[in-house]
Amino acid sequence: MSASNEIPRLLKDGSEPMESDALLRFLDELGIAHSTLEHPPVFTVEEAKEVRGRVNGAHSKNLFLRNKKGAMWLVTCLEDRDVRLKELAVAVGAKHFSFASHERLMQYLGIIPGAVSPFAVINDHAQSVQVVLDTALREIEPLNFHPLDNSRTTTLATADLGVFLSATSHPPQWLDFDSMSLVD
Repeated sequence: MSASNEIPRLLKDGSEPMESDALLRFLDELGIAHSTLEHPPVFTVEEAKEVRGRVNGAHSKNLFLRNKKGAMWLVTCLEDRDVRLKELAVAVGAKHFSFASHERLMQYLGIIPGAVSPFAVINDHAQSVQVVLDTALREIEPLNFHPLDNSRTTTLATADLGVFLSATSHPPQWLDFDSMSLVD
């Protein structure tokens, strides 16, 4: 892509998005233990499986979605889930979902395709994005996500994801993907 066709690296509020190293420092400030693996950039679950080797814990599929009214959701589920957008939309009260554009991804989450993860809500200063998490993630220790950069994978304790989301004012909705129902 030529420089003239690139998506500007600015959030909707005009600020620059947080970079990966700053996110990791933020985790440190929150007292969240974490480790980060460097690897070639990945854009799909299949590519991630190839490069990560034996990294224990849960690995995820992350979808940035919008409805017809422009409301947005970040959905994180186990990487091998078969996600049906129609059922997912009904389950979270969106009626209809489509994938958000690359431009929206940058404007609201400050990341490129392939780097989507719950960590990206740190760039959603206006809390415009609703977070939906797979209840199965509660059962696996630890969790692994891209830290705003698809050439890295960061591992943290499952409970610490909740600490992070609370600190960024993004309380998640928990969805049981087997029954497609929201739970507490």
